[in-house]
Amino acid sequence: MNRRDSLKAIGLTALSTTVLIEACKQPGTNTETSAEDNSKEAGREQWERDRDKKLKSETFFTKHEMATITVLADIIIPKDSVSGSASEAKVPEFIEFIVKDMPEHQIPMRGGLKWLDIQCFNRYEKPFIEASSKEQISIIDEIAYPSKAKPEMQAGVAFFNRMRSLTASGFYTTEMGVKDIGYVGNVPNQWTGVPADVLKQYGMENIKI
Repeated sequence: MNRRDSLKAIGLTALSTTVLIEACKQPGTNTETSAEDNSKEAGREQWERDRDKKLKSETFFTKHEMATITVLADIIIPKDSVSGSASEAKVPEFIEFIVKDMPEHQIPMRGGLKWLDIQCFNRYEKPFIEASSKEQISIIDEIAYPSKAKPEMQAGVAFFNRMRSLTASGFYTTEMGVKDIGYVGNVPNQWTGVPADVLKQYGMENIKI
């Protein structure tokens, strides 16, 4: 199992059901409106549309925090031969929306991002987004696998678990994410007749149906 597969597996098993349900209900982050967008919102009440519009107009994370979230999201789900990265699927924008829609994420996320920067400053005298890829991964490796994490890293483990769940929720509720796991939905079947082994079992192999 490669790094991408292992992180995806951990992310999906740790996925918060509540976050996933809410994610599926959220509209896209694109603020442009079209006839198609209006038809998709036909089943939503006006107060829901107004609330979403208000949340989209607000900003919670700073530019530095969003840059850090983008780096983290792409570490969790990087681009590969199958699909694009988490940031290409607009996962950071999704996380920005979710923390406004579900405020209980705000303090843990902001605190976790600060914790990550402090760890990086203590080790490399620079914020996380300015560290090299090797330096970034060296910290992530200490918090990405809960069963292997040291006691003093538990705050980072809790933050990364949340970040991973939000990233997986955002990515796997997009068209790119659905294609990434190979889900094709219901497809029509083609009838090719009764299988030969079944016909033989009932002595009907020479009968044309």
